[in-house]
Amino acid sequence: MPRMTRTFSGLCGAGDLLNGARCMLRAPRAAPAVPALLALHAPRALRTPSAMRHLVALGLLWSVAPRALHAQPVDSTWLRAHYRKVEARIPMRDGVRLFTSIYVPRDTAGQRFPILLTRTPFSAGPYGPDAYRRALGPSNNPRYARDGFIFVIQDVRGRWMSEGELVMMTPHRRVKQAGETDESTDATDTITWLLANVAPNNGKVGIYGFSWPGFYTTASCIDAPSAVVACSPQAPVTDLWMGDDGFHNGAMMLVANFFGFAGLSRPRRAGPGPNDFHAIDLGPDAYAAYLALGPIGPAARRLIHPDSGWLWYAAAAHLTYDAYNQARDISRHVGGIHAPTLVVGGWFDAEDLAGPWRTWRALRAKAPATDARLVVGPWEHVAWARGDANTVGPLTFGPPSGPFYRDSIEFPFFRFHLKGGEAPRQPRVMAYETGANAWRSYETFPPPQAERRALYLAPGGRLAFTPPAPARTAYDAYVSDPAHPVPTTDRIEAEGAPSDWMVADQRYASRRPDVLTYVSDVLARDVVLAGPVTPVLHVATTGGDADFIVKLIDVQPDADSASTITGAAPLAQVLIRGEPFRGRYRRSFEKPVPFTPGVPDSIRFEMPDVNHRFRKGHRIMVQVQSSWFPLVDRNPQTWVPDILEARPEQFRAQEMRVYRSGARATRLEVFVLP
Repeated sequence: MPRMTRTFSGLCGAGDLLNGARCMLRAPRAAPAVPALLALHAPRALRTPSAMRHLVALGLLWSVAPRALHAQPVDSTWLRAHYRKVEARIPMRDGVRLFTSIYVPRDTAGQRFPILLTRTPFSAGPYGPDAYRRALGPSNNPRYARDGFIFVIQDVRGRWMSEGELVMMTPHRRVKQAGETDESTDATDTITWLLANVAPNNGKVGIYGFSWPGFYTTASCIDAPSAVVACSPQAPVTDLWMGDDGFHNGAMMLVANFFGFAGLSRPRRAGPGPNDFHAIDLGPDAYAAYLALGPIGPAARRLIHPDSGWLWYAAAAHLTYDAYNQARDISRHVGGIHAPTLVVGGWFDAEDLAGPWRTWRALRAKAPATDARLVVGPWEHVAWARGDANTVGPLTFGPPSGPFYRDSIEFPFFRFHLKGGEAPRQPRVMAYETGANAWRSYETFPPPQAERRALYLAPGGRLAFTPPAPARTAYDAYVSDPAHPVPTTDRIEAEGAPSDWMVADQRYASRRPDVLTYVSDVLARDVVLAGPVTPVLHVATTGGDADFIVKLIDVQPDADSASTITGAAPLAQVLIRGEPFRGRYRRSFEKPVPFTPGVPDSIRFEMPDVNHRFRKGHRIMVQVQSSWFPLVDRNPQTWVPDILEARPEQFRAQEMRVYRSGARATRLEVFVLP
């Protein structure tokens, strides 16, 4: 049986709701904060050789300025010599004080420096004026420190050394009464204070953050002071319920919620101080451990303390897309962002794949005058902020793209907007094309030349771009048993959702009788899918509820040869995109309804975008199943008001039918490049 283990949570850089829990296990215990403030300087960085070398190597058709290669690394010793660290408790308009670490160049030499601000729930530490971080700035890129910026890291409300109460995904207030606050006001109050008290600043501010701090970035840039001239939400948590860490189309992402939310919050009654993380030790086999838990609601009450795990209980109390969850969709308010914005995401981000797209598309729709750029690479969650960033599990994607992104995209973006110089010439959308291992530039996405087509399920497990011949009744069926759910991968995992599940070989699923598999003919030419993938399902169940998971897969021509996707270890059936849908929400995400047993019904939903080339000689595969455990919690497959509270006897095996003819032709609607 899983057990709770208490471990001290420490410094996290670019964390996230789940990986934040993993990384918050390693810093020394916090020292008391010492308020103070003043400013000094670091020498400017020397100009380095041209970034165009990166562009040529990666096949890009656009150029970036200023010119850049890797800066010499820095460490805490170098930072201590060139930067003065001061700590402050900055007062907000309601009297709450937010702990803030500030690093100011020592040698000003008559210069003024812009401010780079990040607001984080993952600690502004190490704490104490003599305790320095090992690196500063976005992606911990040493170029920022050597070029000369004022770096500001702030603990958000209710976290670490800041006062106040944490509100998960603080709802933005369009109209604020006197004394009312949200993340926008906290950022405004912080920036106003910094500009008045930290010298020598040049009056310009850039804001950045990764994952959960990415949410704070988006929220902080809404209705921001005019001094904010650059924003970069990266892998931002945007709508926890609608596709990010918490829920996908109504299906609870069990591992992210149960493992991550279980102990990521400090007790609401506690004041400023270290945050503990109460991890759940599942042992070596999370699949077996989660299955042994039984219904999740009672299991949570046994294992998750209400004080330390109130984030879990908040999520569990709002299983529908109700007013509580809708208010936490920060993309509804991005019309208030006016600063140039660089949105960043990864094709294989298992935590926040949807957030960047939701943020960028909302910016295009609600703030068309705002210069909003999107970069999506072949990356796992926040992988672009560290290392080479060109591998996902066993897959290798071309030359290292992490250094290229950090030095030739992100750094030029901030440097130009905060310090001036030649403007970087970047496309509106820069999207890596997996399968071809090449960067592509677009003005919008999907590209306007992409043709809307459909991949139809056909008899005999076939998949084709032409609809099947009409038939009176044509369907395929399988029995889904909640006692034996389809596992997330074919590997035994301690956490249950390894970060590389998004590219896992699906041969294990193809062999299962509770997974329907459809495969195209061998492709006579390359097929490039560029845009969202929209399943249109016609289904029936013998029960009152059901989940349907749809997977898009690249089938390799020869499992014994090197993969043409990866150029490395062969995988026979590479997952390109997979997404669950909880059937009770097929009419409305706000008001679930049961299925009528045995009666055909329809489901239409949108999976996150892809930009993938299926090579000549490969085949396209689609799988349909009704469980994906423990990545997704189990559906009892009978109608119950609250799935978390379903009794053991309410979990029953049911037959699922997937129709594929006439008006009930199940298909995947896709965007195909000519």
